[in-house]
Amino acid sequence: MIPVGLSTAAVWPQPAGAAFEAAAELGYDGVEVMVWADPVSQDVKAVDRLSKRYGVPVLAVHAPCLLISQRVWSPDPAERLRRSVQAASDLGARTVVLHPPFVWQRRYAEGFAELVSSLEDASGVAIAVENMFPVRRPLGRGRSVQVTAFRPSIDPTDVGHRNYTLDLSHASAAHVDAMELAKRMGEGLTHVHLADGSGLPKDEHLVPGRGTQPCAELLSHLTRTGFTGQVVLEVNTRRARTAAERAELLSESLLFARLHL
Repeated sequence: MIPVGLSTAAVWPQPAGAAFEAAAELGYDGVEVMVWADPVSQDVKAVDRLSKRYGVPVLAVHAPCLLISQRVWSPDPAERLRRSVQAASDLGARTVVLHPPFVWQRRYAEGFAELVSSLEDASGVAIAVENMFPVRRPLGRGRSVQVTAFRPSIDPTDVGHRNYTLDLSHASAAHVDAMELAKRMGEGLTHVHLADGSGLPKDEHLVPGRGTQPCAELLSHLTRTGFTGQVVLEVNTRRARTAAERAELLSESLLFARLHL
């Protein structure tokens, strides 16, 4: 069976521990740890204690590559990636999720593909580079232009890596055909961030089935093609008013994934 995990980002603004608790209660197969401002997410020993306490394995580590986490562990993005790979190894996780370099990270970008490949060879951990989306820069008078914040582009298949993460919410924001992207990723498709989007130019992370993305079609495709990676729910529940309301959203997301897998 394809494992279905829960991202710690799916319980934000709750801390990482809430994701492990929810995963255990709802029956998820594991957790993806988003390393960011949450101090627990940065503490490998604390994460390991949570994993053992709730009996929920760590499936993946999401490297600290968001704008808000540029100084987590180190201001050097290459060092942050090395720390993420080591964390995954220590926690028994098979995958590190990674964004492409930002446009201003020129030196990091120049050696990015080689660094990713060498770390995979040395560690045995899959570093799955994720598809991203452009942002809109205002020009004034109600006008704007789409620009990419990533080098060389928002599409990691433009470079070519051994492993990829396909994020459906990002595909929606970028107006990219997620099924075509999955085909381009081919056997390199290692990790899926399951969430929906309505086509708005922003990262919505809707519960799957509540937007316009081919969530069900992609999951069926994974099953038909012998996918051996992981599916992780990275949905937005920050508007949930109570723990019970958040649990309903996460339970619906898990049911959708299991149904179509």
